[in-house]
Amino acid sequence: QVQLVESGGGLVQAGGSLSVSCAASGRTVANYAMGWFRQAPGKDREFVAAMSWNERNTNYADSLKGRFTISRDRPMNTVYLQMNSLQPEDTAVYYCAGATKIDSVPSSYDYWGQGTQVTVSS
Repeated sequence: QVQLVESGGGLVQAGGSLSVSCAASGRTVANYAMGWFRQAPGKDREFVAAMSWNERNTNYADSLKGRFTISRDRPMNTVYLQMNSLQPEDTAVYYCAGATKIDSVPSSYDYWGQGTQVTVSS
């Protein structure tokens, strides 16, 4: 079983940057594709970014390209999401997830963290 724990969320002003992390334990996620999703109040969970197990492929939500960057440290079993030029509409709970293949669909992911809150003030 894989446990995923996100950290690094918080409050940031519009235009600022924030990095969130996702640490895996229980089993290695080195051979898993890892993704980030977010969910704002009253909205569906939406895809943010994903990276293949070998780091060769990355996908981003079209609206976030250029502002968000996913990365991973396979030996450390950790995945990161760097968020720049944050806007109030980026306010959401951010979740990391693991899947057998890179995908943008939440139902493709087998393991989920509990989420970390990111709040962007105007």
